[in-house]
Amino acid sequence: MDATHAHGGGGSLDALVVFVAVVAVACYLGGVAGSRRRGRDWPVSRTVLWCAGIAAGAAAAAGPLAAAAHESFTAHMWAHLLGGMAAPLLMVLAAPVTLALRTLDVTPARRLSRLLRSAPARFLSHPIPAAVINAGGLWLIYLTPLFDAMRTQPLVHVLVHAHLVAAGYLFLAAVIGLDPRPHPPGRVLTSIVLVATMASHGILAKYLYANPPAGLDVLDVRAGAQLMYYTGAWVEAVTIVIFCAQWYRATGVTSRASRPAGTRLERA
Repeated sequence: MDATHAHGGGGSLDALVVFVAVVAVACYLGGVAGSRRRGRDWPVSRTVLWCAGIAAGAAAAAGPLAAAAHESFTAHMWAHLLGGMAAPLLMVLAAPVTLALRTLDVTPARRLSRLLRSAPARFLSHPIPAAVINAGGLWLIYLTPLFDAMRTQPLVHVLVHAHLVAAGYLFLAAVIGLDPRPHPPGRVLTSIVLVATMASHGILAKYLYANPPAGLDVLDVRAGAQLMYYTGAWVEAVTIVIFCAQWYRATGVTSRASRPAGTRLERA
């Protein structure tokens, strides 16, 4: 099956993906402008991160890379790394919820705050359910007919990549999110979940290397599996560095807060 046929009828889906991406960027830029009108500046770096994350997510689901992913497992894996790992990482570091809370009017901001405190939001934002959705979804994709459906049906391809972006965002927001969390999980538990999720990703890459999906070129699959294992490890390393930095900073804040006032004054 050639890529053009596989992606046939996908032109309108590509346009939809681009439209959603443009709306996401426009909303964020609108929030930045609103924050500045209220006299509160917003870091340019976060704006750049958001735009880059949206671009990476869109590139995984539409355009030349998405079309090539129907033909090549290696191209498919590049799309997975962009949409399921790089894009969520960039988007989480852009702190979109913080920007929304800062710029929304009082009533919608309170509604958003109540939504974040709701039981479903607390459950989904916990590292364990988020990891199950993120890592479990990957195993489901590659060990079921869903993977073949991705390669032959453009709509399924787009929906699966939308899931990868959302699941990756959910997991990374639970682990290294900058946005406010009413009930943040413990650092030790989060670190265990993070390591287990990375192990699951690595094991899946090795499984695909040893057990290529039927009907695909073995060498192509093994190249894609190596890409998943080694390039994915770099994204995971960045996540670990950020997580450890946040933990170290939080420990320092706690130590200063628990220090006797007299001691703090003497050191000051």
